[in-house]
Amino acid sequence: MDKKPLEDIVVLDLTRVLAGPFCTMLLADLGAEIIKVERPEIGDDARHYGPFLKGKSVYFISLNRGKKSIVLDFKEERDRKRLLEMVPQVDVLVENFKPGTMDRLGFGYERLREINPGLVYASSSGYGYSGPESEKAAYDMIVQGRSGIMSITGDPDGPPVRVGMSIGDINAALFTALGISTALFARERTGKGQRVDVAMFDAMVAILENAIARYFVDGKPPGPLGTRHPSITPFEAFKAKDDWVIIAIGNDNLWWCFCRTMGREDLIEDPRFKTNALRTDNYRELKPILDELLGAYQAAELRTLLEVNGIPNGSINSVDKLFSDLQLEARKMLVDIMDPDLGPVKAAGNPIKISSLHDSDQRAPAPELGEHNSEILKRFGLE
Repeated sequence: MDKKPLEDIVVLDLTRVLAGPFCTMLLADLGAEIIKVERPEIGDDARHYGPFLKGKSVYFISLNRGKKSIVLDFKEERDRKRLLEMVPQVDVLVENFKPGTMDRLGFGYERLREINPGLVYASSSGYGYSGPESEKAAYDMIVQGRSGIMSITGDPDGPPVRVGMSIGDINAALFTALGISTALFARERTGKGQRVDVAMFDAMVAILENAIARYFVDGKPPGPLGTRHPSITPFEAFKAKDDWVIIAIGNDNLWWCFCRTMGREDLIEDPRFKTNALRTDNYRELKPILDELLGAYQAAELRTLLEVNGIPNGSINSVDKLFSDLQLEARKMLVDIMDPDLGPVKAAGNPIKISSLHDSDQRAPAPELGEHNSEILKRFGLE
């Protein structure tokens, strides 16, 4: 069997809660060995976050599958020294402390790269390691608000709405994993490691794409539009008789096909709706026409009609529907974490499909706190 893409890469994981652990979970799925360094007795804070099953955090299990846990107390000189002695023997160090913390502990980048010039040192923080607010603490909700993403989420006349998952943390995790992979690739050519510095705030602004472009063009801050796309029409969720149906008409050819499918060829030549730009400009006139037309169908009937005529459409699923989705099953996107106490624990799989990586539908369990102390300390000559 081919080696996994990140096999033989050893990662010292000093992260906790979500942004850092999600990043190292991705690296673990790609084959890296993750040595999770935790505090005595308490460990990662996520061990104490619900939901719980038989006293164990399923949240923690889902983010830390396949990792190894050791306990080090950074208040103790002996354990600080142990970490420093591990650094020359690893490839990557990942941390998500507030900037300044690692330097105070004696583990700053400048010191560690002297110990291991090939080290890839990755930091994920709220505002990054430069700028006037670098040492300011941030949480997902704070960054969602400050980045502008909450200003374009929700209904036009409604209150601010948080995106329904911790997109600030997870987005930062994705960029951090990409930065680590890029730095490892560069090390293959130069032999030198480097610093990866990812800020949650930066990462959120980086994905605003259309919103930034629209403000640059018209000078008006975009607002929330519900399910509607800001510059493609029709491209939103419509209410059928019994449920919602998403319809995505991404170009004029699809619009013509949609009109013929729905028996409204007259709309093709309507001067208000002939092009996507015109449909978007005249949205308020088009919307009630479509609401009346589509509201006459049962959702399943409408989706079948659209599907057979090649019109992109979809449903708005509740999470339970994912567990019977044949496409997700085929792609192994819901996997079993084989917990010794709970049995199989369902979690999301690895969306990165690589030909050299066997995509199993099972994952190794998350570690108990300090479970691998003896193994790791012996291996690194620290007993």
